[in-house]
This record gives sequence, structure tokens and C-alpha cells, in this order.
Amino acid sequence: MTDLSDNEAEVIIVGAGPVGLWLAAELRLAGVDTMVLERAAEPVPHPKALGLHARTLEQLALRGAVDAFLAGGVQVPAWHFGFLEQRLDLTRLDSPYPFLLSFPQDRTEALLQQRALDLGARIIRSQEVVGLDQDDTGVRLTTASGASLHAGWVVGADGAGSAVRRLTEIDFPGTDADVYAYLGDVHAEQPPPPGYGVQNERGALIVAPLPGGVIRVTGYDPENQEPGRREVTLTELSETATRITGADFGLHDPTWLTRFGNATRVAARYRQGRVLLAGDAAHMHFPAGGVGLNLGLQDATNLGWKLAAVAQDRAPATLLDTYGTERRPWALDVAEHTLAQTALITATTPTGQALRRLLSGLIGTLPDLSLTLARRLAGVDVRYPAAAGAHPLTGTSLTAGLELRDARPALVTAPGVQLPPPPGIRVVELPSLPGATAALIRPDGHVWWATSEQHPAAAAQQALASFNVRF
Repeated sequence: MTDLSDNEAEVIIVGAGPVGLWLAAELRLAGVDTMVLERAAEPVPHPKALGLHARTLEQLALRGAVDAFLAGGVQVPAWHFGFLEQRLDLTRLDSPYPFLLSFPQDRTEALLQQRALDLGARIIRSQEVVGLDQDDTGVRLTTASGASLHAGWVVGADGAGSAVRRLTEIDFPGTDADVYAYLGDVHAEQPPPPGYGVQNERGALIVAPLPGGVIRVTGYDPENQEPGRREVTLTELSETATRITGADFGLHDPTWLTRFGNATRVAARYRQGRVLLAGDAAHMHFPAGGVGLNLGLQDATNLGWKLAAVAQDRAPATLLDTYGTERRPWALDVAEHTLAQTALITATTPTGQALRRLLSGLIGTLPDLSLTLARRLAGVDVRYPAAAGAHPLTGTSLTAGLELRDARPALVTAPGVQLPPPPGIRVVELPSLPGATAALIRPDGHVWWATSEQHPAAAAQQALASFNVRF
């Protein structure tokens, strides 16, 4: 995966993390010639993220790709918001996957890399992008090795320190870190039970199991808040655990030790000409709630079919403007609620502890509040803007019972409704379609158009023509 003899592609993705790999697979489903450039020689050996939420699992299922994840993961029925004692009940989610799936990011990356390769993407490692120039016809990239590559379109999926974002001069406004957390992937002689977590006046600590008998110990220590310091020693981790919980769990043989901050930023725009941003290149935040990877994968699902249509001249380039219009508000929303969770995690004063007890009690006694927060973390409340007067289903996600393995739209109908199939689009009768007789489902599972007319054939054809996208 280092051959640069062919230096042209319809789309070049910079960054071979999960977001870049999933986007590559989405583009290849449409037959787009896709190259992925990655600075690192090998995949990262430790998992940065650990969980896949319901909306991400729905989108994997939409492509027929969810089974390998479900088979290798652990279903977690309740999850925390800001390390509050009262957990959110995920089993109440209106999703076929009412849980958080514990699944380490390195394994996610391996599965998505194999999918991208199987579909024909080219993945080129040990190539750091150092130059970018674009004009009306395409984008030229220069790498540190001296290679020059050309593509019609470039996507920066190269992380929070994105070279693509910097070279394109897209602003990245937000706030610098003022809180630092610790993380250690370690073995333990006396590991706490799964899901163990503590937050008190001395700090916060939560434990998650990893494969191979390793546990992840992470949280907030108010006594270790040196700005900019990345290192954590095993001794420091053990002392922190003892101070916060009263036990050090016999921690030993770490596989990864690090610190990270709560810098929170969202790109000012997701598109600049022929260059787009996705994943952490477009947004960064404190990893509270485990939503970051999910946010990025959902970016890729939204962008993939649109970029494929534009790259293949099946849609005008203005379609790509809807990517930022739809996805950026949800990145801002995640930034907001992760900042709120950070405030709760670091609330170690008597006043802060009182606030935590109050909010935890409200979550335990107000089921609607618990469900609202659970839907927010799981991403199942994501909907995209609809035109005035549009059917209430427009912009919502509708994936249950539906597979779009080829990343093409589908025209779904309520039971008994007969519709002729438009060119290139399947008609699928669903067991139920509450509130509508027919709906056009985009390749990312969101409702493009819906109607309650009893004879919707003419309206469906008119709606499809108005979208100005050919399939």
C-alpha cells in the first residue's frame, strides 16, 4: 500500500482513519476512483475510541456491514452523561440497536480498511501532505516525499491537526483546552467490575474493558492540570486512582499512557472550492459520551453519495454545499453538550457536587429527560433541514427494515401502495410507514421527500426530478 505510480484519482482522501476509510468505501460503491493518503506507516496500535452508538450502527446496517461489529462487540445497555451517577437507559431508544456497542477503534479501523480495499480503494501510507493548490479543474497535492498527485476533489479526514484544513486556510474557531484528562490502557491485578466509575471532590475515574485482559482507566485529576503536558507515568496513574477511589487496582504493564485536553473547535466551513473536511478535521471536542468517532462516520455517510454524484457529473457541485449545511450544526451541538459534560465531570467543589446530585436525581425521576439525553448521545435525533411546508418526515432518518447496500436511494411505500419504479431506484414496501404513503430515502438513510397522498406516483416523480441528481 505504498505504490504511487498512478498519481491521479477522481477523489483523494487525506487520512486513513475510520472516517477516511468509510468515506472511501462509500465512494467506491458508486464506482468513484478513490485514493487514500496516510502519513503514518502503520495503523495506530491502540484504540482512541471505544464505542459505536445506535445511529452509527444503523448506517452500518444500511450497507449490510453491521454484523461483524455486532459479533465482535459488547452491548452496553446504559451509558453516562458527564459521569453522573444515574446512567441513561439506552434500551428505550427508538432504534434497532438500543445500546452502545463497545468496540475498540483499532478493530473498527481494520474492518473499514478491509472493506475499502475489497471495494477497490487505493490506500497509500507513509505519505504526508505538505502542499495543496486548487483551481476550477481540480486539486494538486504535494507530499513530503516529493510526490505530486492530482484529483478532481480532495477530502481532509486527517484529524484535529489537519494539514488539509491548514493548507486550505479554513478557520477553526473555538476554545483552547483549560481542562486535562488522563488515560491509561493497563493490566490490573484487581480490576474493578465493568462499568465502574467514580466522581467525587477528589476527581473522576471511569473504567472500560479492552481485549486481551487490558482495562482503560480515564478521568479527571484536579491535582494534575499542567497545560500542554502529554505524558502520564504508571506511578502517576496509580496515585491518581488511589486518591480518587481509595484503590490502585494493582495497575501494571501499560500499553498506552497519555493526557488530552478539552479544546473545542468546529471548522468555519466544511467546503472550500474542491476541498472538503470530515471527521476530526472538521470538529474536535472532549471525548465525553463517546460521540466523536460516531460524528465523523456520520459525516462520511452524508458526504459519500453527494461527492460521488458530483464527481461523476450526476449532480451540480452545489449539492456539496448541503453537506456543511446539514452536518456542521450537529458538530456545534456535540461541541456544546461535551462542554457541558466536561463541566459536570470536573465539578469537584461542594457547589458542583450539589449540582451533580440534582441533575442525577432529575435523570432518574424524569424518563423523558433521560430519553432526550440518550437520543442526543446516540445520534438518533439527528434530522436535516427541510423546506417550508415539507412533510414532517422530511429530513428524519428512516432505516429500520431497509438496506441500501449499493448506496442508491429507495422509494419506500406503506403496505398496499403501488408505485412504478423510477429509473435506477428500487421501490420497497415497508411493513409500516407511519404518517405517510410513500417516501424517498436518500443513500444515507434520511428522508428526502415524503407524502400522505393516497395516489403518490405523480408526486414522487415530480419530487425526484426536482432534486437534480441522477442515479
